[in-house]
Amino acid sequence: MNNETNTNIPWYQKTIRWGQTNLTEMDPIYCDMEWWKEYWHKTRVQGIIVNAGGIVAYYPSSFELHYRAEGLGDRDLFGDFVSAGRAEGLAILARMDINRATQDFYDAHPDWFVVDSEGVPHMADGRYFSCINSDYYKEYIPQIMKEIITKYQPDGFTDNSWTGVSRQIICHCESCKRKFHAEAGEELPAAANWNDPVYLKWIKWSYKCRIENWDLFNEITKEFGGADCLWLGMVNANPVSGHSSFCDLKEVGERSQIIMCDHQSRDALNGFEQNSLNGSLLHGLAGWDKVIPESMANYIRGVRSFRIGSNPPKETQLWVIEGMAGGISPWYHHVGAVQEDRRQFENLPAIMQWHEENESYLYNRQPVANVGLIWSQDNTEFYGRGQAEEKVSLPWHGFVRALTRARIPFVPVHADHISREAEKLDVLILPDIAVLTDQQCQAVCNFVEAGGSLVLTGASATLNEWGEIRSEFPLEAITGIKHMFKVDGAVKNQTSNWAFYDTHNYFRLPDERHSTLSGFEDTDILSFGGQFHHVETGERMSAIATYIPAFPIYPPEFSWMREPNTDFPAILAGEHPSGGRIYYFAGDVDRCYGRTHLPDLGDLLANAVKWAAADKLPLKVEGPGYLDCKLYRQNGRLILHLVNLSGTNQNPGYVEEFLPVGPISISIQTAGEIPKSVFLKVRGIEVQPEINKDWIQFQIDSLIDHELVILELA
Repeated sequence: MNNETNTNIPWYQKTIRWGQTNLTEMDPIYCDMEWWKEYWHKTRVQGIIVNAGGIVAYYPSSFELHYRAEGLGDRDLFGDFVSAGRAEGLAILARMDINRATQDFYDAHPDWFVVDSEGVPHMADGRYFSCINSDYYKEYIPQIMKEIITKYQPDGFTDNSWTGVSRQIICHCESCKRKFHAEAGEELPAAANWNDPVYLKWIKWSYKCRIENWDLFNEITKEFGGADCLWLGMVNANPVSGHSSFCDLKEVGERSQIIMCDHQSRDALNGFEQNSLNGSLLHGLAGWDKVIPESMANYIRGVRSFRIGSNPPKETQLWVIEGMAGGISPWYHHVGAVQEDRRQFENLPAIMQWHEENESYLYNRQPVANVGLIWSQDNTEFYGRGQAEEKVSLPWHGFVRALTRARIPFVPVHADHISREAEKLDVLILPDIAVLTDQQCQAVCNFVEAGGSLVLTGASATLNEWGEIRSEFPLEAITGIKHMFKVDGAVKNQTSNWAFYDTHNYFRLPDERHSTLSGFEDTDILSFGGQFHHVETGERMSAIATYIPAFPIYPPEFSWMREPNTDFPAILAGEHPSGGRIYYFAGDVDRCYGRTHLPDLGDLLANAVKWAAADKLPLKVEGPGYLDCKLYRQNGRLILHLVNLSGTNQNPGYVEEFLPVGPISISIQTAGEIPKSVFLKVRGIEVQPEINKDWIQFQIDSLIDHELVILELA
């Protein structure tokens, strides 16, 4: 961003490379500040995150109950980091961890801690969990922050445990009882029960309580540290992960000047492509002018995690590269100030240096994508309920993977922002978004009536904001689809037992094929394996595939179709009078693809989106490999970031080598703009494009890990 010398720009707009030393209790004895200053230079960081207080204090706090690190002694380790960091011109964030405390603290203030309905406190590893509605959060933590601000003047605070205990625990302390009764007019629910309307109220109330603390902590930091001293918490950008911790990403995005993202590595479901999606999702909430750093693990993550062992270098590096492609700022993360496995310190310096050299192309840009993938917190809560991973994560991941695999640019769009984003989009996707409010449904209708296209699956829009079945399908007027509210099969997680009778179902393909069934000429059936919604079609939509009900899968002698032909529409396509196209999967193809990664299902999803877009997609990428393709526009240039994910999508496992692919042929729609140059920043070479009407075409001979293509336009 090259703003370091401009003192009028606040720190949160110009600090884009970060480092975190997550201190351990014995670090005050052995930490070498001169070594860390050298490492800051190698990694080109402009800001650091260092433990200050909360669960463990790394400075001589004046509060007797503020537990000090075992090895602290007379040392002020946080103060040492602050002094060294300021001397290097770095921004400094004080890391807090405030959700638990010691036996002594509990004995002094038992009313500040989480208890069950019998009054038994909630504990883990010898610590008591503090209640977010008690004076621990309302008075004690503000006093700690005031002390830290007064002594050290940090630029702000982070805390990845600010949301308190998870949704699995209903706190029955006196503070929660009083607050819930005053604000909801009810007694606290005794247990998690999705059929209890009081429990549903508690869910929404719990989100509200967390945001109240967010606002309170920012009032404190600004009062004592000035307008630019921010309390930032930390968030995880996966919209389903926040479900367990009551973190409302939309509310956080609207409040934050900079979003500190704690999503350190890939997981078994989402893969590396999740990290570019993290950037797109959070920028979609906070704006593309905001800086969004993300904590990236250098320690071993996976089926077994090892806090002080070095992550395989390419595993960390590809996660960082994929984040950069989505607008994420790099933030190294080490557990411990002294390491015996020193290999971890070589994982990121080269990438951080590349980021510094190319930062002008990685910020202040807007995505070029006309496909919006809808998500919402309410759908996770009131449709996902106790099965959020199965009901919400799988269809979301299914579409993400299908679009990435097909190299279709898209952006995640919160359901509340459909109207705001509508002018930029040609296609909306509802990946089994069962819960939509009346206002959100109307926004979808307005989008289609204005000429937009719609791809939807399964139970989308069939439930109201509380997860209750609607009496009528609110999208019937635009789709012509009438839901019968009859479903075959249940949404459920499968075990290692492969012989599931009720998911041994298929689609029947007709003799005359819709264009989206191209590629399936040599088969009359497609394997499905999911939940089927019975619907009736109006004049607007036609069935382009029908449903074959489940039949025995075992023993093989019994595995023959009992009903080889039905008139149950499974896939429907049609056009709205406004000109938009509508495509509906009555079966949860997105969920099934998210679970199995069966290529036929991914092709169905991608073909549906391509058809709905009606040749309006801005990018075509042809060639071998699994590539994530992100296209941006920035001040007279187009920027294409390609990340090679080939061979990386098996989990468990680690990336041991990059598998080069190529040649890759690229076509970008430019509406007549002719580029002065096309430069490959990773390879360091210029390529010559061909101009074909409104398209620019060029080739990349080989793609190893990633490529940043800069098209300077005339």
